[in-house]
Amino acid sequence: MKTNSGNVVLGLLAGAAIGAGFGILYAPEKGSKTRRMIKRKAIDASNDLTHRINEAKEQLTQSATKKREAFENRLEDSLSQMSYKADDIIVGLEHKLEDLRKKNAQLQK
Repeated sequence: MKTNSGNVVLGLLAGAAIGAGFGILYAPEKGSKTRRMIKRKAIDASNDLTHRINEAKEQLTQSATKKREAFENRLEDSLSQMSYKADDIIVGLEHKLEDLRKKNAQLQK
């Protein structure tokens, strides 16, 4: 989720509150009709906010999944490379051990 999403939500709520206030003050309609209109606008704003939150959750979930998969792939590659290096080290040490055995055998004679 973007870092300014909290500011967007706050701005959206503040705009809705200011709009509702001006609507009440300058409404040419009856009070009951104005209240219904405000209620409908509040429901619409709530639905819009819910929709935006669900979209943000989905984007965050997708991003987290992609990053997890990338991390797992890098980890698997690193472990594979380490395994090959460990095998190379073991082979090198076995050769050195064989050389030491040969030298020791010569010294024993």
